[in-house]
Amino acid sequence: MTITVVSNLGALQELLGYVFQDESLLRLALTHPSVAHEFSASTPHNERLEFLGDAVLGLVLSKELYERFPSVDEGLLSKARADLVNELGLARQAKKMNLGSYLFMSKGEDKCQGRTRNSTIADALEAIFAAVYLDGGYDCARKVILKS
Repeated sequence: MTITVVSNLGALQELLGYVFQDESLLRLALTHPSVAHEFSASTPHNERLEFLGDAVLGLVLSKELYERFPSVDEGLLSKARADLVNELGLARQAKKMNLGSYLFMSKGEDKCQGRTRNSTIADALEAIFAAVYLDGGYDCARKVILKS
């Protein structure tokens, strides 16, 4: 199976401020689950990376909040983190990057406005955070997340 590149991944890497050593991780992060329905159920897609990316994002932001606000209690820190990691905020960042234009997805998902759906692009952004983490480690992921 061959998936064609929707847009120049070099341009996306420039937006992220990170160049992948293993570009296949970025491609995987950009692969919507609908591709598995179009090609084969065994086609890898970004859901597992999204799972990891959610945790990486939470860790990075938790550490930043903890260090930046030493006198704030746990309840307020948790609320601040929740405000930062919500779907709408992630989608807003993804839209600034035009992330939807880089996604690999089924024709049906594409026709149903999948490239602009908040949940789709927010999930892809989380998957990208995981891909950066796996490719370059915590410090690289932190830089990308804090830049976003």
